[in-house]
Amino acid sequence: MIQRVAFVTGAGSGIGREIAKLLASQSMRIIVADINSGGAEETVSIIKGNHGDAMAVYCDVTDLDSVKNAVRESLNFYQRIDVLVNNAGWDKVEPFLKSEPQTWKKIIDINLMGQVHTCKEILPVMIDGGYGKVVNIASDAARVGSSGEAVYSAAKGGVVALTKTLAREMARHKININCVAPGPSNTPLFQEIGSYNEGLAGALEKAIPFRRLAQPEDIAGAVAYFVSDDAGYVTGQTLSVSGGLTML
Repeated sequence: MIQRVAFVTGAGSGIGREIAKLLASQSMRIIVADINSGGAEETVSIIKGNHGDAMAVYCDVTDLDSVKNAVRESLNFYQRIDVLVNNAGWDKVEPFLKSEPQTWKKIIDINLMGQVHTCKEILPVMIDGGYGKVVNIASDAARVGSSGEAVYSAAKGGVVALTKTLAREMARHKININCVAPGPSNTPLFQEIGSYNEGLAGALEKAIPFRRLAQPEDIAGAVAYFVSDDAGYVTGQTLSVSGGLTML
Protein backbone atom coordinates (compact mmCIF):
# COMPACT_ATOMS: atom_id res chain seq x y z
CA MET A 1 0.00 0.00 0.00
CA ILE A 2 1.25 3.49 -0.91
CA GLN A 3 1.78 5.71 2.12
CA ARG A 4 0.20 9.02 1.18
CA VAL A 5 1.88 12.35 1.89
CA ALA A 6 -0.19 15.32 3.10
CA PHE A 7 0.89 18.97 2.94
CA VAL A 8 -1.03 20.87 5.65
CA THR A 9 -0.70 24.64 5.91
CA GLY A 10 -1.04 26.43 9.22
CA ALA A 11 -0.39 23.11 10.97
CA GLY A 12 1.70 24.65 13.74
CA SER A 13 -1.33 25.15 15.99
CA GLY A 14 -5.11 24.99 16.30
CA ILE A 15 -7.18 23.29 13.64
CA GLY A 16 -4.17 22.66 11.40
CA ARG A 17 -2.36 20.77 14.13
CA GLU A 18 -5.38 18.56 14.79
CA ILE A 19 -5.74 17.85 11.08
CA ALA A 20 -2.07 16.90 10.88
CA LYS A 21 -2.34 14.64 13.94
CA LEU A 22 -5.45 12.87 12.68
CA LEU A 23 -4.09 12.25 9.19
CA ALA A 24 -0.82 11.02 10.70
CA SER A 25 -2.79 8.55 12.83
CA GLN A 26 -4.25 7.23 9.58
CA SER A 27 -0.76 6.35 8.31
CA MET A 28 -0.14 9.46 6.22
CA ARG A 29 3.21 11.19 6.17
CA ILE A 30 2.69 14.83 7.12
CA ILE A 31 4.36 17.99 5.88
CA VAL A 32 3.72 20.53 8.62
CA ALA A 33 3.82 23.85 6.74
CA ASP A 34 3.68 27.03 8.79
CA ILE A 35 5.15 30.51 9.08
CA ASN A 36 5.63 29.71 12.79
CA SER A 37 8.60 27.36 12.66
CA GLY A 38 8.51 26.68 16.40
CA GLY A 39 4.87 25.63 16.27
CA ALA A 40 5.52 23.47 13.23
CA GLU A 41 8.37 21.66 14.97
CA GLU A 42 6.17 21.11 18.01
CA THR A 43 3.49 19.51 15.82
CA VAL A 44 6.13 17.25 14.27
CA SER A 45 7.30 16.22 17.73
CA ILE A 46 3.75 15.34 18.76
CA ILE A 47 3.23 13.25 15.62
CA LYS A 48 6.54 11.45 16.01
CA GLY A 49 5.76 10.86 19.69
CA ASN A 50 2.70 8.96 18.49
CA HIS A 51 4.83 6.90 16.09
CA GLY A 52 3.87 8.98 13.05
CA ASP A 53 6.01 10.36 10.25
CA ALA A 54 6.28 14.12 9.73
CA MET A 55 8.54 16.97 8.72
CA ALA A 56 8.31 20.74 9.21
CA VAL A 57 8.76 23.33 6.48
CA TYR A 58 8.69 27.09 6.69
CA CYS A 59 5.91 28.37 4.47
CA ASP A 60 4.53 31.89 4.15
CA VAL A 61 1.46 31.22 2.02
CA THR A 62 1.18 34.90 1.05
CA ASP A 63 4.52 34.66 -0.78
CA LEU A 64 4.53 32.49 -3.90
CA ASP A 65 8.32 32.07 -3.75
CA SER A 66 8.06 30.84 -0.16
CA VAL A 67 5.42 28.32 -1.23
CA LYS A 68 7.63 27.17 -4.10
CA ASN A 69 10.54 26.65 -1.72
CA ALA A 70 8.37 24.74 0.75
CA VAL A 71 7.05 22.45 -1.98
CA ARG A 72 10.55 21.87 -3.34
CA GLU A 73 11.85 20.99 0.13
CA SER A 74 8.91 18.67 0.72
CA LEU A 75 9.44 16.83 -2.56
CA ASN A 76 13.14 16.45 -1.84
CA PHE A 77 12.22 14.75 1.44
CA TYR A 78 9.16 12.66 0.53
CA GLN A 79 9.26 12.65 -3.32
CA ARG A 80 5.48 13.11 -3.53
CA ILE A 81 2.50 15.14 -2.31
CA ASP A 82 -0.85 13.37 -2.48
CA VAL A 83 -3.01 15.51 -0.20
CA LEU A 84 -3.19 19.29 0.25
CA VAL A 85 -5.06 20.84 3.15
CA ASN A 86 -5.27 24.62 2.86
CA ASN A 87 -5.85 25.52 6.48
CA ALA A 88 -3.75 28.64 7.10
CA GLY A 89 -5.96 31.61 7.94
CA TRP A 90 -6.19 34.87 9.84
CA ASP A 91 -8.76 37.53 10.69
CA LYS A 92 -9.26 40.75 12.58
CA VAL A 93 -12.81 41.35 13.77
CA GLU A 94 -13.95 44.96 13.49
CA PRO A 95 -16.73 46.96 11.83
CA PHE A 96 -16.03 47.31 8.12
CA LEU A 97 -16.12 51.11 8.14
CA LYS A 98 -13.45 51.14 10.85
CA SER A 99 -11.17 48.71 9.02
CA GLU A 100 -8.15 49.79 7.01
CA PRO A 101 -6.66 48.78 3.63
CA GLN A 102 -3.58 47.13 5.16
CA THR A 103 -5.88 44.83 7.12
CA TRP A 104 -7.93 44.01 4.02
CA LYS A 105 -4.78 43.08 2.13
CA LYS A 106 -3.46 40.84 4.89
CA ILE A 107 -6.79 39.03 5.21
CA ILE A 108 -7.08 38.44 1.46
CA ASP A 109 -3.42 37.49 1.05
CA ILE A 110 -3.56 34.84 3.77
CA ASN A 111 -7.07 33.45 3.39
CA LEU A 112 -7.53 33.53 -0.39
CA MET A 113 -4.24 34.09 -2.18
CA GLY A 114 -2.50 31.65 0.13
CA GLN A 115 -4.74 28.89 -1.21
CA VAL A 116 -4.28 30.06 -4.78
CA HIS A 117 -0.50 29.85 -4.32
CA THR A 118 -0.43 26.35 -2.86
CA CYS A 119 -2.85 25.00 -5.45
CA LYS A 120 -0.77 26.52 -8.25
CA GLU A 121 2.36 24.73 -7.03
CA ILE A 122 0.94 21.42 -5.79
CA LEU A 123 -1.77 20.53 -8.32
CA PRO A 124 0.85 19.87 -11.06
CA VAL A 125 2.62 17.52 -8.65
CA MET A 126 -0.63 15.65 -8.11
CA ILE A 127 -1.33 15.47 -11.84
CA ASP A 128 2.12 13.99 -12.43
CA GLY A 129 1.55 11.51 -9.62
CA GLY A 130 -1.86 10.47 -10.91
CA TYR A 131 -3.57 11.08 -7.56
CA GLY A 132 -4.73 14.03 -5.50
CA LYS A 133 -7.07 15.20 -2.75
CA VAL A 134 -7.41 18.87 -1.86
CA VAL A 135 -9.38 20.24 1.07
CA ASN A 136 -9.72 24.00 1.35
CA ILE A 137 -10.75 25.42 4.71
CA ALA A 138 -13.28 28.21 4.22
CA SER A 139 -15.78 29.43 6.82
CA ASP A 140 -19.51 29.59 7.27
CA ALA A 141 -18.94 33.35 7.16
CA ALA A 142 -18.54 32.81 3.41
CA ARG A 143 -22.04 31.36 3.16
CA VAL A 144 -24.10 33.53 5.49
CA GLY A 145 -21.93 36.55 6.32
CA SER A 146 -20.60 37.56 9.72
CA SER A 147 -20.73 40.98 11.36
CA GLY A 148 -17.27 42.41 11.86
CA GLU A 149 -15.80 40.08 9.24
CA ALA A 150 -16.73 41.65 5.90
CA VAL A 151 -13.43 41.18 4.08
CA TYR A 152 -12.77 37.83 5.76
CA SER A 153 -16.21 36.64 4.61
CA ALA A 154 -15.44 37.85 1.10
CA ALA A 155 -12.07 36.08 1.06
CA LYS A 156 -13.58 32.83 2.29
CA GLY A 157 -16.35 33.21 -0.28
CA GLY A 158 -13.56 33.32 -2.82
CA VAL A 159 -12.22 30.06 -1.38
CA VAL A 160 -15.60 28.37 -1.95
CA ALA A 161 -15.70 29.62 -5.55
CA LEU A 162 -12.07 28.61 -6.11
CA THR A 163 -12.86 25.13 -4.81
CA LYS A 164 -15.75 24.64 -7.21
CA THR A 165 -13.86 25.87 -10.24
CA LEU A 166 -10.72 23.84 -9.55
CA ALA A 167 -12.88 20.78 -8.89
CA ARG A 168 -14.28 21.12 -12.40
CA GLU A 169 -10.89 21.68 -13.99
CA MET A 170 -9.15 18.87 -12.09
CA ALA A 171 -11.88 16.25 -12.49
CA ARG A 172 -10.30 15.05 -15.73
CA HIS A 173 -7.21 14.19 -13.68
CA LYS A 174 -9.32 12.38 -11.04
CA ILE A 175 -8.31 14.89 -8.38
CA ASN A 176 -10.94 15.59 -5.72
CA ILE A 177 -11.22 19.17 -4.43
CA ASN A 178 -13.60 19.97 -1.62
CA CYS A 179 -14.17 22.59 1.04
CA VAL A 180 -14.81 22.48 4.79
CA ALA A 181 -16.59 25.51 6.25
CA PRO A 182 -16.19 25.65 10.03
CA GLY A 183 -18.58 27.56 12.20
CA PRO A 184 -17.29 29.33 15.33
CA SER A 185 -14.41 27.23 16.63
CA ASN A 186 -12.41 27.23 19.83
CA THR A 187 -8.99 28.03 18.39
CA PRO A 188 -6.14 30.40 19.30
CA LEU A 189 -7.43 32.79 16.61
CA PHE A 190 -10.94 32.77 18.08
CA GLN A 191 -9.56 33.42 21.56
CA GLU A 192 -7.69 36.40 20.13
CA ILE A 193 -10.85 37.63 18.40
CA GLY A 194 -12.86 37.02 21.56
CA SER A 195 -11.01 39.83 23.25
CA TYR A 196 -12.92 42.13 20.87
CA ASN A 197 -16.17 41.09 22.50
CA GLU A 198 -15.98 39.26 25.82
CA GLY A 199 -19.55 37.97 25.51
CA LEU A 200 -19.04 36.59 22.01
CA ALA A 201 -18.37 32.95 22.95
CA GLY A 202 -21.35 32.79 25.30
CA ALA A 203 -23.69 34.33 22.77
CA LEU A 204 -22.56 31.90 20.09
CA GLU A 205 -22.93 28.90 22.36
CA LYS A 206 -26.55 29.88 23.01
CA ALA A 207 -27.18 30.18 19.26
CA ILE A 208 -25.56 26.86 18.29
CA PRO A 209 -27.99 23.92 18.60
CA PHE A 210 -25.26 21.72 20.08
CA ARG A 211 -24.60 24.49 22.62
CA ARG A 212 -20.83 24.55 22.20
CA LEU A 213 -18.16 25.93 19.91
CA ALA A 214 -16.51 23.54 17.50
CA GLN A 215 -13.28 21.99 18.70
CA PRO A 216 -10.36 21.62 16.27
CA GLU A 217 -10.93 17.87 16.31
CA ASP A 218 -14.42 18.38 14.86
CA ILE A 219 -12.97 20.10 11.81
CA ALA A 220 -10.21 17.54 11.44
CA GLY A 221 -12.77 14.74 11.20
CA ALA A 222 -14.48 16.41 8.24
CA VAL A 223 -11.14 16.86 6.48
CA ALA A 224 -10.27 13.21 7.08
CA TYR A 225 -13.51 12.20 5.35
CA PHE A 226 -12.78 14.27 2.25
CA VAL A 227 -9.28 12.82 1.85
CA SER A 228 -10.45 9.25 2.40
CA ASP A 229 -11.39 6.69 -0.23
CA ASP A 230 -14.98 6.98 1.04
CA ALA A 231 -15.16 10.41 -0.63
CA GLY A 232 -13.78 9.18 -3.95
CA TYR A 233 -16.87 10.34 -5.87
CA VAL A 234 -17.27 13.63 -4.00
CA THR A 235 -15.84 16.82 -5.46
CA GLY A 236 -16.65 20.54 -5.54
CA GLN A 237 -18.60 20.34 -2.29
CA THR A 238 -18.68 22.62 0.75
CA LEU A 239 -19.43 20.99 4.09
CA SER A 240 -20.44 23.15 7.05
CA VAL A 241 -19.16 21.96 10.42
CA SER A 242 -21.04 24.31 12.69
CA GLY A 243 -23.03 22.31 15.24
CA GLY A 244 -26.18 23.27 13.36
CA LEU A 245 -25.65 27.03 13.59
CA THR A 246 -26.07 27.12 9.82
CA MET A 247 -28.17 24.64 7.89
CA LEU A 248 -27.87 25.18 4.15
